Amino acid sequence: MLKGLIGKKIGMTQIFDEQGVAYAVTLIEAGPCYVTQVRMPEKEGYSAVQLGFGEVNPKRLTGGQLGHLKANEISPMRYLREFRTKDHGLNVGDKVTVADAFVVGERVDVIGVSKGKGFAGAVKRHHFHGMNATHGTSDRNRAPGSRGSGTTPGRVLKGARSDGNMGVDRVTAQNIKVVLVDAERNLIAINGAVPGAKGSLVMIKEARKQ
Repeated sequence: MLKGLIGKKIGMTQIFDEQGVAYAVTLIEAGPCYVTQVRMPEKEGYSAVQLGFGEVNPKRLTGGQLGHLKANEISPMRYLREFRTKDHGLNVGDKVTVADAFVVGERVDVIGVSKGKGFAGAVKRHHFHGMNATHGTSDRNRAPGSRGSGTTPGRVLKGARSDGNMGVDRVTAQNIKVVLVDAERNLIAINGAVPGAKGSLVMIKEARKQ
C-alpha cells in the first residue's frame, strides 16, 4: 500500500498515553485522497502515484487541471501531489485514507512550507556571529561583515548568505512518530511540531531515515 498522504495542519495539542505521559502532538487532517494518475517506468521512466486532496468548485481550477482530472473521471481536486513508490497496487480513482496508509508507532517525514518571518538580518536568518561588543565597536554589533574577496572576483558570489526574506521555505521534519490515527475523522497525530502555519498544506511520507 502507498505510504503517503496529503493533509491540512490543524494545530497542536497534547495527548496522554496509558502511563499518563503527556505528548505534544500536531493534529493533521490527512485525506481522504484519491489517485489521480499512476506513473509507470515503461512510460514515464519512473514509478509514482499522484494523489488529489480537497474537493473544490471547478471554477477555481484552470482548464488544464480540469482536463487532467476529467480525463480520469475524478472530481475537481484543489491540490495534486506526487509520491514516488514502487509497490502500491493502486489504480486511478482509488481512495486512500489515513487508516490505509499509516499505523500508530510508525515513523514518518512531514513536508510543509515554513511560516513567513518577513525581512530578517543575517544574525537572525543565518546565525552570523556579529561583531565585537567592545574594543570600540559602536554601531556594527549585528552587521554581517565582509561578503566578497576583494578585486578578484570583485563581486559577491551567487548564493552568498545575507539578510533578506526569512521563512516560506519547503521544510521536511524527519523521522517523527505517529501517536494517533483516527480513521473516522481522518485525523493523524504526529509527535512534536511540523512545518507550516495552521491550515497549511502538508505531505506525509514514510520516513527515509529510520
